[in-house]
Amino acid sequence: ITTLINHKDKPKRSDKTLQAIQRVGQAVNLAVGRFVTVGEAIANENHELKEEMSVACIEARRAGETIAQLTDVASLDHPESDSHITIFTDKTGVVKAARLLLSSVTKVLVLADRIVIKQIITSRNKVLATMEQLEKVSSFQEFVQIFSQFGNEMVEFAHLTGDRQNDLKDEKKKARMAASRAVLEKCTMMLLTASKTCLRHPDCESARINKDGVFHRMRLALEQVIEIVTDSRPNGENEVAPISIYSGIKEFKNKVEGLRENLYFLSKENLSTMLEVILEHTEDFTDSAYTSHEHREHILELSKQAKMELEQLVSVWMQAQNQKTKDLMEDLEVAILKTCQCMNELKREVHSAATSLAADLLKYHTDHMVLKALKITGVEGNLEAVAEYTCKLSEQKEQLVEMCRLLRHVSGTEPLEITCIHAEDTFQVTGPQIISAAETLALHPSSKIAKENLEVFCEAWESQLSDMSLLLREINDVFEGRRGEKRVYLSLPRPGKHNANLKALKPVKLDTEEQAKIAKLGLELHLLTSDVDSETEKWEDQENEIVQHGQGMSSMAYSMYLFTRGEGLLKTTQDLFHQAEIFATEGTKLASALHALSDQVHDDDKPLLLLEAEKLISMCKQLQITAKAPAQGKSATFTKVDACILKTRNVMTLLCQLLPLCCKLLRKNKVGNGCLKPAPPWKEDRIRTGTNARTPERRVDTFGIKSLENHVTNMTFLESK
Repeated sequence: ITTLINHKDKPKRSDKTLQAIQRVGQAVNLAVGRFVTVGEAIANENHELKEEMSVACIEARRAGETIAQLTDVASLDHPESDSHITIFTDKTGVVKAARLLLSSVTKVLVLADRIVIKQIITSRNKVLATMEQLEKVSSFQEFVQIFSQFGNEMVEFAHLTGDRQNDLKDEKKKARMAASRAVLEKCTMMLLTASKTCLRHPDCESARINKDGVFHRMRLALEQVIEIVTDSRPNGENEVAPISIYSGIKEFKNKVEGLRENLYFLSKENLSTMLEVILEHTEDFTDSAYTSHEHREHILELSKQAKMELEQLVSVWMQAQNQKTKDLMEDLEVAILKTCQCMNELKREVHSAATSLAADLLKYHTDHMVLKALKITGVEGNLEAVAEYTCKLSEQKEQLVEMCRLLRHVSGTEPLEITCIHAEDTFQVTGPQIISAAETLALHPSSKIAKENLEVFCEAWESQLSDMSLLLREINDVFEGRRGEKRVYLSLPRPGKHNANLKALKPVKLDTEEQAKIAKLGLELHLLTSDVDSETEKWEDQENEIVQHGQGMSSMAYSMYLFTRGEGLLKTTQDLFHQAEIFATEGTKLASALHALSDQVHDDDKPLLLLEAEKLISMCKQLQITAKAPAQGKSATFTKVDACILKTRNVMTLLCQLLPLCCKLLRKNKVGNGCLKPAPPWKEDRIRTGTNARTPERRVDTFGIKSLENHVTNMTFLESK
């Protein structure tokens, strides 16, 4: 739509231009048609919003058809002299249709979103109502019936919230949703055994405490899911997120480095307060009983040095505000560098303190000796020994909670911070629950259900310890620059990985004028990715090597198209050149797959396939040479960008011809499973597990659904009264 509206009228219009305009119009109309079909189906299922949704769908369909009519220009030699109204004779018509389309599509999306939110809230309410019934049951038979219903409701809630988590754009919300759903997954199993234990031993206080703890935690998790989904908090409170040392240092350094551009944009008091807050947080390390003496001393020294460096910076900064001499500005630059260097060293020191503590604790607790001892002494009915080991578990819990708090300060990203907070909460809650379960077993050592209950809570503890090892690895990866930015497209290059001279190159972005120049080429690339996606979707065997390489190349080409619009994850020209190299490598792999296929087809078909494979190899080599060629200066860089996009487009054009050819040869030679399949209906498409080539990121797995479904289906109570 943007391309159509921004299309510049020219006296001469080539057939190629006319065909491109018509293809864009048809593509818009087809996309609107598919979108509206889904909207109408949703309307039929939700009668309270049916009228509103139907009106919005009708408007969208009408606007899409209008755009298709106005862009039906390919067959016109002289559109301006023809009575037929087109984009050339009525530009305002396209603008009006585009506005109507965007407003109606937005309306459909908003209405659909309201339906999804309502479904999740309704599902949560059903779960809560059944939980209340479960709390009050007094017989096994009644519990079995209600828990079966509860299990089915939790499965439904899992599906709905899993889809919602996958759709969330905010990484922080996505992490909070994942944490809440992880709690619900584990607590569903705990609720079963804790409730059974309570029913078996109704007069046991520790069993009741154990069960109440599970119900309370599940209610909190359900409430948090609704807060995330509705983007609201009870009583209109605002969430106050604790500030980590990492985020504090990052913000402080940004302010300090901002002085290079503007000496007056903040006050010295502001900067001093920011440093005070950071140093206050370092007390979490220096006051911790688990921080080594060496780390504590280093952190205190660096804190003292940071204050001194800031004092020196403020002194030079104040002088520079009054008198901007060359010497003073050089002194200011030195002061900025020294302050930032000191903060980097402080960050490194707290990271080392937190991660070394975590590594030591996780290694020390891998044998789960305390949990094993609790199980043994519980079965023996040894109350004194159970009391002794519960004290040891409480000490272990305090160590692990402290470890999580320190790791949160150095986690590096908001999602990892939230994961650390979730881990801390899990240890805080699960520790006392294990203790109450162990006490129950010690009081009833012959009870199979009490033993099973303790096993479930111990497994949750062990699982969280295992998760901490993965979390520690991720935190180290972020610190060392190995990850931290979400990568949507395949093989998005890592800075420094493919080119030893990358650090010496200054990252460059396209300006608005350059984007305008390359827009047409970018649009052609976009249309080709759509064509390739359509071809790959026709293959029945989506695991076929040729299909997978094709989807990967389409995904990368799409990210390059987004770059031409100033969007997506390819932020600089250097990113684009790396992506072009990887795209060419993927093309070479596809050529190898074509050679392998040629060995399986009839002799008559082999020459054609080998010829196309050689063409592909040649094109990919040319693209790699272009992407690796040095380019100095703005003009040369833009020329290189243009050449990379052009050559990528040529490869994609060849790919559009290759995919149907390969599928035809597979069918003809009955090799593999390459037959075409019909397009799935919208409902089937909605629930299939495959991912769109544009977003190879895996869908969020709904929490423990398979295990939960099996548990509900196979639930039996073998223990006799």
